[in-house]
Amino acid sequence: MVKSLLSSLIALSLGGAVLATLPVHEAQAQTKKTAKTSKAKAKPAARKPAPSAKGTAKAAGSANSPGMLAGDAALAQAQALDAQAVQAAAARKAAGSPALNTGEVMNATTPDDWREPDPQNVVLMEIRPSATAAPQQVWMELAPRFAPEHAANIRALVRGGYFDGLAVLRVQDNFVTQWGDPGDPVGADNAKTRPLPEAAKPKLPAEFDTALAGLPLHALVETDGWAPLNGFVDGFPVAADPAKTPQGRAWLAHCYGVVGAGRGNEIDSSNGASLYAVIGHSPRPLDLNITVVGRILKGIEHLAALPRGGGNMGFYKPEEARPPLMSAKLLADLPAAERPKVQVLRTDTLTWANLLHTRRYRGGWYVASSGRVDLCSSTVPVRVTPPTAPVNP
Repeated sequence: MVKSLLSSLIALSLGGAVLATLPVHEAQAQTKKTAKTSKAKAKPAARKPAPSAKGTAKAAGSANSPGMLAGDAALAQAQALDAQAVQAAAARKAAGSPALNTGEVMNATTPDDWREPDPQNVVLMEIRPSATAAPQQVWMELAPRFAPEHAANIRALVRGGYFDGLAVLRVQDNFVTQWGDPGDPVGADNAKTRPLPEAAKPKLPAEFDTALAGLPLHALVETDGWAPLNGFVDGFPVAADPAKTPQGRAWLAHCYGVVGAGRGNEIDSSNGASLYAVIGHSPRPLDLNITVVGRILKGIEHLAALPRGGGNMGFYKPEEARPPLMSAKLLADLPAAERPKVQVLRTDTLTWANLLHTRRYRGGWYVASSGRVDLCSSTVPVRVTPPTAPVNP
């Protein structure tokens, strides 16, 4: 348990499982004043030139490195789709037709605009907000492209019934909802730690990022201060640095609804048994400090509406009732008749580009538009079609 909090430290703790970032370091800049100093026009940062030596032609940051090529390709695709969306909007305006709004774009989607997540990666959780409330369903998609070992371990935990009967342990306003074992660490709450299923591993490597080259990144034309490039992979919000290594690096960003794995001070101390979902303003300083395992597809409102914990950092006090996590199952393990159809909007289509355009240039009630979007506000739509029979997890 964290014994003290520094004002510059953001921490998530669950008994022995602590999620933390290092203090934010302020850039130290020195200004040299001399008699020859005069106001000069700032020059834009230029891309590092490719090394002249043949043996280093694919070094990190070089124009021909796999990471830089992947970043350039993703940005070029985004610019091309954005240009089509701009042209379509201009054509409507020239024809005297009103601009499309978000609802009209979504109503015009076709089956090809949607993808269906692998049912092996979709977890259906059932949470009861209170003793008298009806159970609520929360759908989570795992991200094996970014955290393959954690995704595999969470599948093993779910299939082994590990989460069934556990609880929400913490709800911190404008931050996270965290769930797991109330008896972790041993002795907490006069309980014993629930043993992991035989197929689950107690220790996993940290999976903070992965190679950018080879990822199907669908970039945004906008950038932000958190990374040189950002966009979406399989609907997950992704930040990337094409020049960080020869292959470039990419990581899941801490946007609203993203799910991460609790860890202690050691970077390899998470195993997926303690999970949290972001329910507030995007805590991007957590990026690259915690293994992000997925995102909530549907039902985040149920996690965000839970009573806030009265203890330190939003943990429930002993006298406060913890919302029970009644069950968790993989979509793949549900009978076909009970399996809902889960779909996520693709981000490599003109439909997605049109949707972003309506968010950049809003009409109707709006009298001013920003002309831009950012990663965490560009939520990818999800729809769940009910099954032919009730789902009974």
